Amino acid sequence: MSGGLLVAGTTSDAGKSVVTAGICRWLVRQGVKVAPFKAQNMSLNSFVTREGAEIGRAQAMQAQACRIEPTALMNPVLLKPGGEQSSQVVLLGRPVGELSARGYHGGRQRKLLGTVLDCLAELRSTYDAVICEGAGSPAEINLRRTDIVNMGIARGARLPVLVVGDIDRGGVFASFFGTLALLSPEDQELVAGFLVNKFRGDVSLLEPGLDMLHRLTGRRTYGVLPFRHGLGIDEEDGLRVSLRGAVRESTVAPPVGEEVLRVAVCAVPLMSNFTDVDALAAEPGVVVRFVDRPEELTDADLVVVPGTRGTVRALEWLRERGLARALASRAARGRPVLGVCGGFQILGEHIEDDVESRRGHVDGLGLLPVRVRFAREKTLTRPRGEALGERVEGYEIHHGVAEVSGGEAFLDGCRVGAVWGTHWHGSLESDGFRRAFLREVATAAGRRFVPAPDTSFAALREEQLDRLGDLIEQHADTDALWRLIESGAPQGLPFIPPGAPA
Repeated sequence: MSGGLLVAGTTSDAGKSVVTAGICRWLVRQGVKVAPFKAQNMSLNSFVTREGAEIGRAQAMQAQACRIEPTALMNPVLLKPGGEQSSQVVLLGRPVGELSARGYHGGRQRKLLGTVLDCLAELRSTYDAVICEGAGSPAEINLRRTDIVNMGIARGARLPVLVVGDIDRGGVFASFFGTLALLSPEDQELVAGFLVNKFRGDVSLLEPGLDMLHRLTGRRTYGVLPFRHGLGIDEEDGLRVSLRGAVRESTVAPPVGEEVLRVAVCAVPLMSNFTDVDALAAEPGVVVRFVDRPEELTDADLVVVPGTRGTVRALEWLRERGLARALASRAARGRPVLGVCGGFQILGEHIEDDVESRRGHVDGLGLLPVRVRFAREKTLTRPRGEALGERVEGYEIHHGVAEVSGGEAFLDGCRVGAVWGTHWHGSLESDGFRRAFLREVATAAGRRFVPAPDTSFAALREEQLDRLGDLIEQHADTDALWRLIESGAPQGLPFIPPGAPA
């Protein structure tokens, strides 16, 4: 078997990432050697592979669903927005420059089609099946000419396409039909059918509509996945926190100690890797929320200043909103603050930035004895170390080089009083270190909070991935899905007018 499938969607956030991960986990449980693939990803949530390549976190999560190590081949093009008009282009795990949307879609994107097809071909030569994820909608007719992630990759690799629609939003039948009807005859030949996501209620009430959709399009529906709370793991962007959703929306274990611990995350502009706080939210008795007003920091036991693609812009935003004063007040009173990556840099004395914002010298918040200089080369590493008497692993993604001139050592950064700073993303996923850190926070905050002794973040992630595999196994026509992956789209699928405009 050397099969493949492209999971497309009627819209962004239709559930493509989750469905792709679910299919991957279902296949690997059947003994299939499977890998994920997304030709082009636009996201500020990224990850560093063992070889030091930067890819989207969604593809790293999907690789975990496949029980394999992620590689740059799985996400050859990553776009990291730096503002409304431009993005950093990361090619095969390394940044190659900044481009405007017009510049990228105006020619550069199409030139990358050969690269992404080569990466996909290499994966297909190694694995029994490759499950590809599209981006946005394949019916974005203004971008079809230069598309390399939806029908462009499907046509180039002759992949069957499964279109996912989020019925919870409403209008799913019109979305399915309209998506298909806006594709060219050549593209429509590869669209095998549909998958309904996030259905609530009695499926029998939906079946007449599915039958009518089949008659209208000649294409079947491969499954109706029920709505499940807390499955949005490692999202591309947004303010949702995956495991927080699972904890908040399901039965929550009571805190081990007498009190809960409240964590406020500053929702800075261009926030990156907000998944860093997932491990905190997974702890019984820890409540995580995103905030953008200074009064929301008042009752927090820990404030996190997260990573950002725009450190200087985020620093200005904190000052404009009065959050900078609130953070300084917390530090003066010995109230816990944690800065991660860009948040760590913000807490320092000053920043010299001729790379990201090109603003030169900018004063930081002065809460940590750190000076930051932005280098043109990006640091991409997977460090290991020890802190608070526990082993820690993480990953680094940053241009800023920090010079620490005081305080107490803390990972690669430092600590002064109850203010901590580090470039390490993902450090809180190390269970022993997370528990030790939360004990320090609880002491500084004066809370009678005790971390649970047996919370395993890795085990919780595996449980979620298995739940995704269960959704596919229990609610999709897996025999038909297997034939689709193995043999491609059915022959003789009808063309639905009007098709793509000339």
